[in-house]
Amino acid sequence: MCLCVVLARFTKKKAHILDLTSVNSICLTNDIDTLITHMNNSRYLRELDFARVDFYERTGLYKTIRNKGGGIVQGAATIRYRRFIKPFSIFHITTKINYWDEQSIFMEHRFVGKDDFIHAIAICRQRLINVSADEIMEILLAETPTNASSTEKLENGGLVKLKPEMPLEIQKWNESNEISSAILRKI
Repeated sequence: MCLCVVLARFTKKKAHILDLTSVNSICLTNDIDTLITHMNNSRYLRELDFARVDFYERTGLYKTIRNKGGGIVQGAATIRYRRFIKPFSIFHITTKINYWDEQSIFMEHRFVGKDDFIHAIAICRQRLINVSADEIMEILLAETPTNASSTEKLENGGLVKLKPEMPLEIQKWNESNEISSAILRKI
């Protein structure tokens, strides 16, 4: 994990909070399942930690949260596997923010093979503690401009960042998590 922080901090280009970041990886022998045919499912989640650390460092997200006296934890995650990653396969993980609310930042991660096929896709909810996600995003959105996208509009001769609408998949996933939480409260 420390190596990821060092590489992101000193060898990679800084990124805007709405930019897509990418980390490279390879499926090694200690990553495969007992059938020796593909990467173990638990390794996908471990790889997401590396991708998130890279994103936090390159965008300044973690530093901004800490400067405001806050913290960040993984609140929820779901992953959909589409095609397994074979041993010794090289792949990369893309990371981007899809949405945020007052308490959380929602990130999407994609495991992309050399042929550009998306092997798995994960949605993660990063829960902010003792700080508002809206406040953090406002600070980071004001920093270095990114390429014009659907989250920007021209206003008074300049670009203004807009908060994206909550994607349908995140809305439905949130509903599912809320139902699960309500059931667990009754137990």
